[in-house]
Amino acid sequence: MFEISRDQKVCEVGGVKIGGKPGEYPCVCVSSIFQKGDKVFAGKRKDGFDEKRAEELLKTQERLTAETGVPGMADIVANTGEEFKLLVDFVSSVSTMPFCIDAWVMKPKLEGAAYCAEKGLLDRMFYNSLTIWEKDLETEIREISQIGVKHVLLVAFDQDDQMPSGRITGTQKLLDAIDKVGAKFESIMVDTSVMNGPATAFCGVANRMIKEKWGFPTASAPSNGSYMDLQRFKDMWQFKGWSSTDAALEGLSAFFFHDMIFSGPMAGATRILPAVAEAEAFLATAVFAETKQLPKDPNHPLYKLFPAFVEQLKSMM
Repeated sequence: MFEISRDQKVCEVGGVKIGGKPGEYPCVCVSSIFQKGDKVFAGKRKDGFDEKRAEELLKTQERLTAETGVPGMADIVANTGEEFKLLVDFVSSVSTMPFCIDAWVMKPKLEGAAYCAEKGLLDRMFYNSLTIWEKDLETEIREISQIGVKHVLLVAFDQDDQMPSGRITGTQKLLDAIDKVGAKFESIMVDTSVMNGPATAFCGVANRMIKEKWGFPTASAPSNGSYMDLQRFKDMWQFKGWSSTDAALEGLSAFFFHDMIFSGPMAGATRILPAVAEAEAFLATAVFAETKQLPKDPNHPLYKLFPAFVEQLKSMM
């Protein structure tokens, strides 16, 4: 069920390992901060943000990583290069977490990447992202290569084929563009682009196909699916009911061929990281049933949260 024939690539961003075969390393949760609507902004973005609240969010996620074994990263969202400078400085000064830079358009992403290079942060940052819909994709690839970006996320999708196979053709188009430019990156990860909550299953299927074909670490953003239903499910079941569906979707994704998930606002980390930890322990046990192998990561949630059970498993090896 979980065996993948191809050797798997393991990327390392800021000391966090991403990839490998199922059950080897826990799924990484990349939580958004400074996104539109983030409560760190009391008013308009231009008026600044609540540094104390932002630091609390980052420290809480770091604590949850230490407690659960689920690695956390920060998805820094900005609209301009100047915003990236401010936010990257802040995050890197109060937290040791790896992070990505995230913007809707190319220009601020390039400026954010260049600033990370200037500050010596490229080992700790990945570029989010190269997309199939970028009109000037080759320019973007050339620019980030010249900046020295080491770790890059590809967002693969084919509007004409929304089945898992479309993510394969989308990935190939992005790889072809990288080859055409002649760019080389230390790490390539692939995000298979969520359509909605249940369609995240397509991402899991596509992720397995990508791991079989190329061996790349794989990802998607289940939170994009669950947040589509936020108001509808809140109306039905209030916030607690919706939040349970969100945690379930994140955990299912972690179990189903995801090395990384974009897990939504960092304020939700207190429900998401424990849910993913349980899913990862579940996955590692399922893999053990097939292979008699335990996780490679010594901080894996199975070891962190269920040490007595691990000793039982060792006796079965």
